[in-house]
Amino acid sequence: MAIKVVTTLAELRASSAALLAGRNGTSQALVPTMGALHEGHATLARTAVEHNDVVVASIFVNPLQFGDAVDLDRYPRTLDADTALLEAEGVDLVFAPSVDEVYPGGAPLVRVTSGQLGEKWEGASRPGHFDGALTVVAKLLHYGMPAAGLPVDTVPVLGEPAYRAYFGQKDAQQLALVRRMVADLNFPVEIVGVPTVRSAEGLALSSRNRFLSDEEREAALVLSRALRLLVERATARQPLDLQSARDVVASQPLVELDYFDVVSPETLEPLAENCHETPFRGEALALIAARVGPVRLIDNAPLSS
Repeated sequence: MAIKVVTTLAELRASSAALLAGRNGTSQALVPTMGALHEGHATLARTAVEHNDVVVASIFVNPLQFGDAVDLDRYPRTLDADTALLEAEGVDLVFAPSVDEVYPGGAPLVRVTSGQLGEKWEGASRPGHFDGALTVVAKLLHYGMPAAGLPVDTVPVLGEPAYRAYFGQKDAQQLALVRRMVADLNFPVEIVGVPTVRSAEGLALSSRNRFLSDEEREAALVLSRALRLLVERATARQPLDLQSARDVVASQPLVELDYFDVVSPETLEPLAENCHETPFRGEALALIAARVGPVRLIDNAPLSS
């Protein structure tokens, strides 16, 4: 079946409900995106299709999470190419609403706040970003909920369909915040994190990579090399020696480091200093952000021993 593009909430609910009922489906998935899709998004879609009866992907460039109007204006809009990519992966529906459809009364007066968890790391560099991101994710999670448009007498036949939403591990802080929001506010959805997809050289795939020159792209590889160094040390239960990994990044003159630290995966609080000097034990998350030429990149790596 050819993929269907819908632009209104009413169309989304009617179309997804018809698909779920027509397939006697027991699960529905949402893959939220801002478009400009690449292989990382394809992996999200592929994973969702593999495990669910109906899959919806949203494409919406959310103005609330852009602090700079110039960044918002230059964000790539590639709906036709994005739809083709999603269709190739077996996605059923693309929800591509206008700003007026998502925020019919203008910018919302009430928003989801990311709290202390959203004020550090990326939140410190981009104030208000995560409040805007969580606000739209909350709306999208409601929009994509299964059985929302089914006739009342149909729902008991299907039972309670499973509902899952898929996010990339590359945006580790966003993933942690979405999981916290869903847990704290009792959203009836399972949040599934999908591992970061990288180029053959190791660069984490991102829509921002298209703005890198060849020289800058080569320089950006130092981020994944530094992360890989920590992964190897953690796996070997060696001291992480974070400073030496920071020195690896500092050795690349085209890269200006913003932050590079090792944190708790749940709280995003830095590990105690002695964890960097003594043999590593347990679970952690290495976070890095840097400016490479004009482009700001983020990356991360789970650590375990």
